Amino acid sequence: MINNKKFGLSLSGGGYRATTYHIGTFRKLRELALLDKIDVISSNSGGSITGATYMLHLGDYDTFEKIILSGVKRSVIKFVLTSFRILIPSLFVLGIVVGSTWLLFNGYTLFGLLGILGFILLILFFQFLLFPLSYLNEKAYDKFFIKKAKLSDMSPDIEIAINSTNLETGRLFVFSRTSMGDSKYVYDEELPDIKYLTKDFPLARSVSASTAVPGVFTPVKIKKQFYENPENYQIVKPRLVDGGVYDNQGLHKLTQMASKYGCYYILVSDAGNEMPFKNRYWNSLALLFRTSNVFMNRIKNLQMIQQLFQPSKSQKHEVAYQSLGWDFDESIPIFIDGLKQGHIKEDVWKSHGISASDIEQKKWELIEQKLKESINYETILKQLQPKEKLEIARKVSTNLVPLSNEQIEALISQASIMTEIQVKLYCPSFFN
Repeated sequence: MINNKKFGLSLSGGGYRATTYHIGTFRKLRELALLDKIDVISSNSGGSITGATYMLHLGDYDTFEKIILSGVKRSVIKFVLTSFRILIPSLFVLGIVVGSTWLLFNGYTLFGLLGILGFILLILFFQFLLFPLSYLNEKAYDKFFIKKAKLSDMSPDIEIAINSTNLETGRLFVFSRTSMGDSKYVYDEELPDIKYLTKDFPLARSVSASTAVPGVFTPVKIKKQFYENPENYQIVKPRLVDGGVYDNQGLHKLTQMASKYGCYYILVSDAGNEMPFKNRYWNSLALLFRTSNVFMNRIKNLQMIQQLFQPSKSQKHEVAYQSLGWDFDESIPIFIDGLKQGHIKEDVWKSHGISASDIEQKKWELIEQKLKESINYETILKQLQPKEKLEIARKVSTNLVPLSNEQIEALISQASIMTEIQVKLYCPSFFN
């Protein structure tokens, strides 16, 4: 809580890149004495690994960071692909393909065609049963980060929203310490009030749902035993995938002021980079990934426009937004552009010592000077890492393969410096 108003931290998705990048955000908030003032964490995908682990070790920051930084050096992908639950079905399917091909080319055409048809039907109707990738993902998270904890094992001192996308309703399905569910299941008049039991629900399963990238991992189901009323299992059957499909920044829940997640102050830690130029798609899977990235990028841009660049006059919260894809030296010019367009709240620019006459008379150079003095710009500038290290951070992919020490250091450094300058620019009341 800051100034008797709730403070929320939003952790974006982005695989291990996001998991690591957010450590830089946590470090800087700790350094600025703001970490203990967080009331709500909202997370997606790779950010959910960080958020869930932090909630298990609230009050023991060193242990939290040690688990994350050791975990991201281990491969979830390798853990999944080398599991017997994948190797045995893979050999079975490979046997069908090889056998069918041999039959086709050795005079048994009909049997070969039947084998190929059987293979196609097997993949169409039993793919998720044969290859339970999200289940194995959950096991990897348990081993590397979560250590078999339940939702109820998270600290009660901070509220958390671990976000996933519910394919059944097209809305968010949110996991927290004391509740989980989809708003449609609660407020839709055509449905009974459907509630779930969180006490024994595996925390790693909620993280697995939050990171279940469509096309890669299987949708996560909620078993009958976790329904408060088991009869409702026949009425709704959520199928959960990556929360980034709906809201990759995790910002949505924090802006809902009437909910338990709503906050006045919001810091968005975004591990997203600029969407790369790409003009080759070799197969349907590559096309699916690119299309999904376009959707998520559009949602991200709309949220930034609504919350940062063109906020409505009725907006009730202050948002500091920092991103891996942003350059440090753009922060103040972007703030001044917002000032020119009337998008910066009056109490924010006044906290920086800027007067109405400064704006009316368009004293932009003076305003820039005042901003730099207000946030102690030169001191922050000294933390800036060389451009070559920043490029190392931006080249880290969004999958779940191990990161090197160099990549980890570069990601943390960028998150740390961007957190400081953005928080000091957009939430100056934190320091008054």
